[in-house]
Amino acid sequence: MGQVSASSSITVDADPQRALEAIADYETVRPRILSPHYRDYKVVEGGKGAGTVAEWTLQATEKRSRNVHAVVTVSDSIVTERDANSTMVNTWTVTPEGTGAQVTLRTTWKGAGGISGIFEGIFAPLGLKKIQAEVLENLKRELA
Repeated sequence: MGQVSASSSITVDADPQRALEAIADYETVRPRILSPHYRDYKVVEGGKGAGTVAEWTLQATEKRSRNVHAVVTVSDSIVTERDANSTMVNTWTVTPEGTGAQVTLRTTWKGAGGISGIFEGIFAPLGLKKIQAEVLENLKRELA
């Protein structure tokens, strides 16, 4: 089993603190920025910042979906979502960039072993980067 990861970044026209607060707002902002690949999104506990618990189904491809039960932590300029159902971790990192902020979304998980793991390590990140890019573009529009 190898570590699989996908990462995408975007620059937004908002100061880093505002961008971080938007990312950590699971009640109002998050539902508006999710792509159609996300289904059945709901906040289970909290809603803003650390301690929030949210659930959704990520429909990565027609045949591949994952039920996510994300537990949120926030540390300085990083929002982390750990899936209680798997090894998947989403890390949102916000850094100053000119008059705005750069937002990077990185997803990691332990991949399958054997031949299927090789294919997963090659193709899953490509598909996930497209989904990440769409969510980040939606965030950019939200913050404009």
